[in-house]
Formats: sequence, C-alpha cells, structure tokens
Amino acid sequence: MRKINEIFVIGDNDDLFASIQHQLSQEFRIQKLELEELKKFTIQLVLILRTEEISPLDLAQTILSQYPKAYLVYISDIQNFDLLRDLNRLGVMDYLVLPEEEWLLEERIREVTESRLSSVDNSSAVEGFKRGGGKVFTFYSGKGGAGKSLISTAFAQTLKVESTAKVLYIDLNLQYGGSETFLGLDSSRSLIDLFPVIHELNEHHIRNVAEKERHSGLEILVSPRDAEMAERIDEDFVLRLVRASKRSYDFIIIDVPTWMDERVYTTLEESEKIYYIMSFDTIAISVLKSVEHLFKQLGIVTNEKMELVMNYSGKDNELTQKDIDRFLGYPIASKIRRDLKGVQSFVNQGIPLRRELKDKKLPPVARDVQKWVRSMLK
Repeated sequence: MRKINEIFVIGDNDDLFASIQHQLSQEFRIQKLELEELKKFTIQLVLILRTEEISPLDLAQTILSQYPKAYLVYISDIQNFDLLRDLNRLGVMDYLVLPEEEWLLEERIREVTESRLSSVDNSSAVEGFKRGGGKVFTFYSGKGGAGKSLISTAFAQTLKVESTAKVLYIDLNLQYGGSETFLGLDSSRSLIDLFPVIHELNEHHIRNVAEKERHSGLEILVSPRDAEMAERIDEDFVLRLVRASKRSYDFIIIDVPTWMDERVYTTLEESEKIYYIMSFDTIAISVLKSVEHLFKQLGIVTNEKMELVMNYSGKDNELTQKDIDRFLGYPIASKIRRDLKGVQSFVNQGIPLRRELKDKKLPPVARDVQKWVRSMLK
C-alpha cells in the first residue's frame, strides 16, 4: 500500500498551522507553501488553512488546475455550511474545524495518506468533465470585423450541442454586445445584474441572470449594451465573475472587445486558451505583430496558450497557410471558410448557426466549427 510522508500547507493562519504541526509533525513532514511555489513541487496532499486574504475556493481551484490528482483538506477555526457545500462541489470533501476536531485530524490524514489517495488517483486517471475545473477560452482579435463574435457564439453553441458539458458564454463587449444577435436572444437581463451580488457570487446567481438558448441549453451572460453601465464593471468584477464561473461550469467561452483595458487583460490572464481571430492577409499579420508587442509589454504569456483561428478562408485569399506558418509561430486551431450569404441568412432570421446535434443543413462556417470542436473533444 502506498503512503506519502510529505504534507503541504497553504494559507497564513499561525494558530491553525501550530495545531497542525503539533498533531502531525512527528509522523509527517509539514511544508508551508506560497501559492506561486506550487509548480516547484510534486504535490499529492494539501491542507488549505482559513485566511482572510484569499478565498479558499480560489485556492482550491488553482491547486486542482495544476494538480488535478491532489487530495485537498480544508482546515478552519469556524464552521461555514455554505462554504462546505461549495468546496464539496469542487471536490474538496474534508472540512475540519479546529480545535473541536483535532482528534479527527491525525486519524483522517493517516487514512488519506495510506489508502484514500490511491483511490483518488485511480478515479482521476479517467479523463472527463470535472466540476470546478472549468476551462476558460477567450476569443480575441486586434482588428474589428474579423468575425470574432460570430465564431465565438458558434463555438459555444456547438460545444454545448456536441457534448454533455456545462457551457457558459460571457459577452464582455460591454458597450455594444453582439452575442444576442447571433444567438437570436431578446433579453432584458444582462451581466450588470450580477453587480449587487458580485462579492458572494455563486452558480445560483449566475443561473438567475443568464439567458438559456432554447435549442441547445447554452447559458449566456448578455452584455448590458450600455456605455454608462459598462463603466461600473471593473477588473475586480470580471475576475470574480470568471472564477465563480470556473467553479460551476466545464467550459466558459468569453468574447472580449478588440481594445485593451484592465478588464480584457484580466480575462486573458485567467484564460486557458486565447483564440486569436484573423484573416489571410498582410494587414491581419501586421495587427497581430502589434498585439504581440503589447502582450509582451503587459506580461501576457502566449506560449502554448494562444492559437489562431483563420477566418474567411477561400481560394482568393492574399496569403496561404504556408505563409502564415512562415511568418507566425502559433498553431492554427481552425480554418473557417468564407460564406457571407449563408451566414447572413441565419443572422437575418435570428437563428443560431447550430441548433441540434443532427442538423441536416449546416452552412460551411458551422461545419468548420463542428469539425474544430469535435477534434478538441476527442
């Protein structure tokens, strides 16, 4: 039977840490970590201490994103049943309150290190969708008219149609929106309605505000489409919204505007993937070079994170895929064919490009996005 001897502790709470050392230091090596030190170690068991500075949900989410097989135990000095429920949803099943449950701490840790960890490893070997481990895919372009909103909505709708995943689409084009047009929505609600509850935001709040696309069940947080209201939304709002969404959904698809501000920067930093939309022409390459320079200045990492989506693909393109490969160093996630007439027909009727799994007549754009999504889900 496998046994581990090293326990990592995250969180600044001297009293709780002293209790843990007193209970466990004779049998286990206790090592305190800062969050940014996670990647330096191979982590199997983590104790998260209650702290006022950072949410335990954010801590757990960050740890599990880097070590999905790690076993997490939350240690607190107060009981909080709402927090216990939210931690359970993330996969943190142990919530111990000290000093009342000091007697249970050593027994529980010994059980986990000797036997429970093995079963967690076995179950984690099977890949699948995991609550609380939501992946954020952000669609961005430095050039207007690249087709970003159309492709991002088609991607989200297709992802929902082609899988059993919980998918949330967030339209952060706060002044003008766009998603409601491509998804055929007529909504009086928008993500600004989350403003009063942003500091305690959870899945219930998001579901109450989100619109649901009637064919697929895709959930959408619609833009307020109001410049004055948009000013109320800052980077802290965006950060809390994205992290709360990651705790409740498998995939979060975000459409951001072409300009760069604190809200766009925060979204890009929180993303697992950045899909950059561009066309096969020299102007698009020139704009991307400017975007690269700005990303470098801001410290936004693009290696293994940013992929290109080549839109308006056709025989009359100025450049070929070989040209793109030669001038740019990013992988191409998908090529989307030019089909202005076909797309325009759907948009004019207020019908999404994808509606059902067995749609018979898909326009070329929808077929290309379907191929892309299916390859990603394999």
